[in-house]
Amino acid sequence: MPSRPDPKAIEAALLGGEPVYTREQAIELAGADPELAGRIWRALGFPNQGDETVTFAESDVESLRIANSLLQEGVLDEEGVVRFARAMGQTMARLADWQTSILSTLIYKEGVDSATPLMNQVKELLPDVERLLLHIWRRQLSASTARTLAVMSNGTDGVPNYYPLVVGFADLVSFTTLSRELDEVELAGVVEGFEATAADIVASGGGRVVKTLGDEVLYVADSPAEAADIALRLASGVKTHVEVPDVRVGLAAGPVLTLHGDVFGTTVNRSSRLTSFARPGTVLIDESLAESLTDEDGLQVVRVRARHAHGLGLIQPYALRRNFEPTGL
Repeated sequence: MPSRPDPKAIEAALLGGEPVYTREQAIELAGADPELAGRIWRALGFPNQGDETVTFAESDVESLRIANSLLQEGVLDEEGVVRFARAMGQTMARLADWQTSILSTLIYKEGVDSATPLMNQVKELLPDVERLLLHIWRRQLSASTARTLAVMSNGTDGVPNYYPLVVGFADLVSFTTLSRELDEVELAGVVEGFEATAADIVASGGGRVVKTLGDEVLYVADSPAEAADIALRLASGVKTHVEVPDVRVGLAAGPVLTLHGDVFGTTVNRSSRLTSFARPGTVLIDESLAESLTDEDGLQVVRVRARHAHGLGLIQPYALRRNFEPTGL
């Protein structure tokens, strides 16, 4: 039977060396407080290790040393260090799972014999991937910082992470039907295709994908016009083989709390409810957004029946269309 790559060899290659230190040794070498080191390790998403278990590589010690220096030099307090660790740990865990799933799909398609050469190729490309990852992170951090500074400079008294946004939910209506008709690999292909198409549409329209939930995409935009254009393109641009309109979208405008890379608040909840009210292939928006888009060239805003939403009370939705679309409801 063809051999698979050795997990320990992969671990050594990715970590820059084999694990050689116990927990106590790693903490001592890093000069860190044991309790803080444990909090950082857990925040990164890793389980507690026994004191005598050799688990830590030299790169782990260096990372802990850097985290500890941020505290010692007063750049961050203890809670800040842990929060930074949690942010990076959760983000990198999702990124790693995503990338591994891509590789495993390639191996599945090519057969088990391709696993070893593919992993060897990945190891050779690691330096380039690291540079690419660092550049993308810097680019995203630059964009995020610019948005935050723009909010802080507009003269409002609100906190930096609570400000007006337009929130959109796009829901793949045919997902339940697809899950009955397709096997797991085919269904995964549909989900990945939906997410990829939605991400392209959102990014090209000036919005930002907050998260994907398999058959849902949550995005935000600063401009009502941008958010509306993205929503209409999503409703008409995502197609599967099922012979029904595939996506419905809800949009709401208002103050949003941005935290841990996610968004929270009544505006987000209202957007989600509007999505559940929308018919396949349509876009529903809330009253606040409708007022902003009423005079927008190329768009129609049509009042539809008010709906009661649990926890939100009565919501007045508006259907959003291009000017050339039929007006009948």
